[in-house]
Amino acid sequence: MSAAHTNDLDLMAPPVVKAIQKGALVIGLVFALISLVLAFFRPDEFFRGYLLAYMDWLGVTLGSMAILMIRHLTGGGWGMVIRRILGAAMRCLPLMAVLFVPILFGLPNLYVWARPLDSIADKHLREHLQGLTKSYLNVHGFVLRAVIYLAIWNLLSFLLTKWSKETDDRSTRDNTARFKAVSGPGLILYAFTISFAAIDWVMSIDPSWISTIYGLLILIGELLSAMCFAVLVERILVDYKPMSELLKPDFVHDHGKWMLTFTMVWAYFSFSQWLIIWAGNLPEEITWYMRRLNGGWGFVGLFLAIFQFAVPFVLLLSRPFKRDIRRLAWLAIWILFMRYFDLFWIIEPNFSKTLSLPVADIVVSIAIGSLWIAYFCRNLNSLPLLPAYDVFANEVLEPAHE
Repeated sequence: MSAAHTNDLDLMAPPVVKAIQKGALVIGLVFALISLVLAFFRPDEFFRGYLLAYMDWLGVTLGSMAILMIRHLTGGGWGMVIRRILGAAMRCLPLMAVLFVPILFGLPNLYVWARPLDSIADKHLREHLQGLTKSYLNVHGFVLRAVIYLAIWNLLSFLLTKWSKETDDRSTRDNTARFKAVSGPGLILYAFTISFAAIDWVMSIDPSWISTIYGLLILIGELLSAMCFAVLVERILVDYKPMSELLKPDFVHDHGKWMLTFTMVWAYFSFSQWLIIWAGNLPEEITWYMRRLNGGWGFVGLFLAIFQFAVPFVLLLSRPFKRDIRRLAWLAIWILFMRYFDLFWIIEPNFSKTLSLPVADIVVSIAIGSLWIAYFCRNLNSLPLLPAYDVFANEVLEPAHE
């Protein structure tokens, strides 16, 4: 009997996934064409929107890989039921590697250090960059490090995917030890690489400012995005078999607890960075916040504090709320929306002193997001929604067939 029909339960994704894939692909291609027009006529605006969209969807991809590795280390039915959802998102890394290429063409549009030093009007910044561009912030180093980051992430994805596919075969040996052997060092590698990638790709937009917790802020945001995305997908699938048979309130409750955990840690890191910098009151550090507290940007920061932390925190304290997949999914959608605005608040003030939402930020985000979703659906359709011959599959399958 095939893995896809273990215990007479078809474990393949329902047809709705294919329908979503087709719709997302059409939308993605249409908005990609509009994005190309913007790239030609408004290159500065286009590349800002492109970086924002790229970091947003990269977060879902890498966060899914990290949560998958956490599940391999800790076990539990909560992770088994969404394991293939997380894996499908993780396997979008080849797409993200390809989508990184346009950023290389926009380096002078995004980063002041990638421009000729003579073109920089600020004398102090020019002097600051003279040594920095020789030692770290230069185009060759930027490209080399990006290749290393993407290679490490894709290697981890390849190994986890290869061994996961083997669990669809009845004759395959137990791969638990392999998963753990990769996931432990993999989580450490992920933490280091995403921290340096955040410095290279986002923080270096303002090379005069540094924060030692910046990488962790990006990291925890990715974990939160990934868990919210998994909840959203399982909400769509729960109306169809096999997810309707596999997803139990206890698993949904666990996913809600993960959302609560990541929300609290995000708030802790955000407040810690603000408190330390504000208390230090150093001119080279507080400028980052001064730019985001004036010109209307302060309202975005307040909006994030209330609606990315306070409101989700209160809602997620409720046990009945966390066990209701429908209500939890609506909150997941909202948090995903807020994650985009968090990155918007981080990136956009570097280019605009007053609050504005460029058209490219919306158009390019829809283009990249739709193409990503189409590729995700393709990945989700390629494997059963549950690795039926994994040694831990009974944590999900047995309750479904009591």
